[in-house]
Amino acid sequence: MSNLQNVKKPEDLSQEDLARFVVDALHRVIVHYTMWFMETEHQVGMPKALDILKEVRKNSYNIQMDRLAKTMGFEMKDGVPKVLAETPKDKLINILNNVGINWLANDGVWFTCVEAARDMFDAKRCNDSTWTRFSPFEAWSIKEFLGLPEQAGLEGLKVALQFRMYARINVQTILDDGPNAIIFQMNDCRVQSARKRKGLDDYPCKSAGLVEYRHFAETIDSRIKTECLGCPPDKHPDEWFCAWRFSLPEKK
Repeated sequence: MSNLQNVKKPEDLSQEDLARFVVDALHRVIVHYTMWFMETEHQVGMPKALDILKEVRKNSYNIQMDRLAKTMGFEMKDGVPKVLAETPKDKLINILNNVGINWLANDGVWFTCVEAARDMFDAKRCNDSTWTRFSPFEAWSIKEFLGLPEQAGLEGLKVALQFRMYARINVQTILDDGPNAIIFQMNDCRVQSARKRKGLDDYPCKSAGLVEYRHFAETIDSRIKTECLGCPPDKHPDEWFCAWRFSLPEKK
């Protein structure tokens, strides 16, 4: 970046620095949007905040994309940038996979930066608290996208688990466990496998997992009960890093 000491307004920036400033402005929009959601959740609770978010997302997306399309000269097709809508499916899957990898990388950056600024305890505390918000949000987002019913049951949960960000980057298995339960196994976890290759112990993620999976399942169907069958620091077999049992009460 060039010397900006004599810059008084954005119009004084060089082309390169102005491009960087545009990216900075876009980042501010994202953070501001997130802060609005967090404060709304704090004031009115998660269920009502998600109801409000449904309207915000629809209205905000249309405003943002229409203006960007006009400004940057790209076409929209059925609410999606035309260049994306017309991208072949195999390339879209590749994009989706890499979005998942970037999502996990972003999670890791936050963790390591908090750990460096504070300590491991605060990083884990922030991580676990983040999952109390992100997990129900992700379940709600998937539920909305797929049009799942309010009480989607175990069949709905099976589908929703395949649409999580983690499903793009990890290897997972879902097994039936009788008529009223399923078992979810994380057979290969990108984070844990990386630690294993480095000769490190498993990252103790159980505290986050207990929050993550329970909130996700209950958002898909409030009747679903979640049980941890094993998650680091628990010992586990070689075929999975963590496993969870989801069940519905038996009908009497």
